[in-house]
Amino acid sequence: MYQLKKWDHVQLSAPKGSEDKARYFYCNQLGFKEVEKPESLRGNGGVWFNINQIDLHIGIEEGFEPLKKAHPAINVENLEDLKEHLTNEKIEFKADNRFPGANRIHLLDPFGNRLEFIEKQ
Repeated sequence: MYQLKKWDHVQLSAPKGSEDKARYFYCNQLGFKEVEKPESLRGNGGVWFNINQIDLHIGIEEGFEPLKKAHPAINVENLEDLKEHLTNEKIEFKADNRFPGANRIHLLDPFGNRLEFIEKQ
């Protein structure tokens, strides 16, 4: 019997030529590290990132449209510290405390993809 174990990665899309903007946002502003893509996939464009066993791939998509409702959610320790960091980086976010037993925020990456950061109580 097969067993599903865990997500391998999450992929978000971005427009052609946006790799440097993705690197700045995800590495410089959020603290991810860039992961080298396999040689066989480099021709597709895009960029891969990792932080604390969270693998995020930014893929290049023709006719790109950002995700507005669908989104990844990342568990956070010290959400208040993250909110302060985002404020210092001039990254807008919206607090949402309607989820029972958790505090969370939503923000948009530079391409308009929605991201959620959640701290369970």
